[in-house]
Amino acid sequence: MSLPSPASLFDISGKVIIVTGASGALTGCAADYLATQGARVVYLGRSQEKLDACLERIRQQHPGAEVMATAADIADRAALEAARDAILARWGRIDALLNGAGGNQAGATITPDKTFADLDFEAFQQVVDLNLHGTVLPSLVFTPALLESGSASIVNYSSASSAQAITRVVGYSAAKAAVDNFTRWLAVDLGRRTRGTVRVNALVPGFFLAEQNRKLLTQEDGTFTERGRTICEQTPFGRFGEPEELNGALHYLVSEASRFVTGTTLVVDGGFAAFSGV
Repeated sequence: MSLPSPASLFDISGKVIIVTGASGALTGCAADYLATQGARVVYLGRSQEKLDACLERIRQQHPGAEVMATAADIADRAALEAARDAILARWGRIDALLNGAGGNQAGATITPDKTFADLDFEAFQQVVDLNLHGTVLPSLVFTPALLESGSASIVNYSSASSAQAITRVVGYSAAKAAVDNFTRWLAVDLGRRTRGTVRVNALVPGFFLAEQNRKLLTQEDGTFTERGRTICEQTPFGRFGEPEELNGALHYLVSEASRFVTGTTLVVDGGFAAFSGV
């Protein structure tokens, strides 16, 4: 029996990959990287203007990139279905879905001057809708096309706050913990139904600086806040991650190198989850 070459295991050229929330810092970096590796990448987000800027950026950096942008709210089933139909009309298939859209709201956090009794429950619900339902609904809409691929992958974006208590982010943590559970559930369901032709896993980024958390973790002069220092002290690598450091894990999960991997959470956090703090 001949073994596949490492190059063929990781070859994703021609694969049609959807990235939701593709105008974000981490997801935009992922979409750009996948396009440089020969994948046909769909940048999906709410703002067509931001998506067009993403396409202009990647085309300048990599003129041969096969990319398209489609504006759709991940909470709008009709818009997602229209996006699916446009993708299939252009490329005829869908091979991978990265559920990267998400975020937080101030009302769903508990700042040091507040208690749990101050939680804005409406904001909490909105954060759950965005992160959990915004993972479930795209998966629901795009799965029928993924089933036709013959070898497909769903990658859900989780969080370092999903598996352990991290102060303040109560709504975001609850939603991402639910994403982890949904990842395992869907992996089992699709694994049994397809005998392994559709894989479902979660990527768990540690702490990366982005616009969403920059003011919480750094001062205006770029030095760390107390929370930023605490995180770096808890991270054996002693620093925040760089967006590009997620690309290898994502590449693995959408490639044939992970063909027997499903229902897992792949942690990329510089050792944060492994360290007790002692």
